[in-house]
Amino acid sequence: MESISYKREIPVLGEYDVIVAGGGPAGLAAAVSAARQGVSALLVERHGVIGGNLTVGHVCPLLGSVSSGTMYDEISELLTGDCPGQPVITTRNGRELPVDPELAKIRLTRLLAASGAEIMLCTTVSDVIMEGNRVSGLVLTGPGGMFAVRGRATIDATGDGQVACLTGAEYNIGRESDGKVQPVTIEFVVSNVDESRAITAWGGSDPVKLPSGQEYRELCRERWAAGELPGNVSIVRLHRTGRPGERAVNATQLNDVNTLDPLELGRAEVELREQVLRCLEFLRKYVPGYEGCELKSSAYVLGVRETRRIKGDYTICDSDVVEGRRHPDAVVHKAWFLIDIHNPAGAGQAEGHSRPAKPYDIPYGAMLPAGIEGLLTAGRCISGTHRAHASYRVMAICIAMGEAAGAAAALAAQRKTTPRALGAAAVQELLTSRGIDLFS
Repeated sequence: MESISYKREIPVLGEYDVIVAGGGPAGLAAAVSAARQGVSALLVERHGVIGGNLTVGHVCPLLGSVSSGTMYDEISELLTGDCPGQPVITTRNGRELPVDPELAKIRLTRLLAASGAEIMLCTTVSDVIMEGNRVSGLVLTGPGGMFAVRGRATIDATGDGQVACLTGAEYNIGRESDGKVQPVTIEFVVSNVDESRAITAWGGSDPVKLPSGQEYRELCRERWAAGELPGNVSIVRLHRTGRPGERAVNATQLNDVNTLDPLELGRAEVELREQVLRCLEFLRKYVPGYEGCELKSSAYVLGVRETRRIKGDYTICDSDVVEGRRHPDAVVHKAWFLIDIHNPAGAGQAEGHSRPAKPYDIPYGAMLPAGIEGLLTAGRCISGTHRAHASYRVMAICIAMGEAAGAAAALAAQRKTTPRALGAAAVQELLTSRGIDLFS
């Protein structure tokens, strides 16, 4: 592969106590958390709107749980509090909270602005500024070109671990046996659903039945085997959105996509948009109550479940999640979701169905990239195994991680130290002062 080197002068447009890269659930919470601590905070987001999978990703419902008192409680109330008549839906996946991505765009932007954090949109991370092994700023590219910002502490909430990767931090991708990652998806919403007959279905182990008596999952597998559903789509999940006559659909799936390669992202986009239409045709043809359903909206970006996992001072392992392990340096407590591995090499789940987990801790060490100072990770790029990642990658847990990272970065900036030197005890003291349960 040909390579080039270049040198240019770029302006430094600002200096902040805390810089957060990535405006999804983890990054949004991190920026709000830091700003509320009274420091100058900057959120850098590559899209033209914040929220990540809560908005442009069209992920509905919001899944996962953590201990009481975190920003997850605040955000879930913010996004669902005006639907008091909606029944609480609890499945094997836990509590399902329907989210309207359009309302989320407005309310999350309002939340961020009220915190005092500054926002840069349509801006990507191009490089890092290092002083030895310490991150001291970011090189960014926005609509006007390249520029730099300096920061006392930086949080990588990009999902892909882009900032940490640019520092030279070690990382892993995919399952340990062969490096394969979970598939990518485009989620979408259908309207004009007949509520008097329409089902919901949360996954391939949901035994919900159709009026004929046939299990819905068996219908899906029949039509998949007959070639009427895309090659790796053996279940079409149907979730309530909070509005009668709508369902959020999580079904499309494409394997073996390197989402760090923009050409592969383009090819995946082409394929998955076609899969949306095939899934829509299946619903209209075979599922009672969906005969007249229409495509209302779809994700603006691919739903990426897994890329880099940045190696940290501690790696969350399978037994942490299976056994519900506690950690003395916990900054997220009672994190819970099933071990949900969408098959990296075919349809359905990698282990037949999602596997049980027990509420576990996210330790501070899993958010500190090994050998790198001045940097925290938050969200799905923290340090963990492929199997553990399949539980902690969901949005409720990412929000709590972001809040903890924001608190740590703010304290480190205020005390003129690094997040690692600051230590977990100081972060725990601040989080518990906010009413967050870390030790029950």
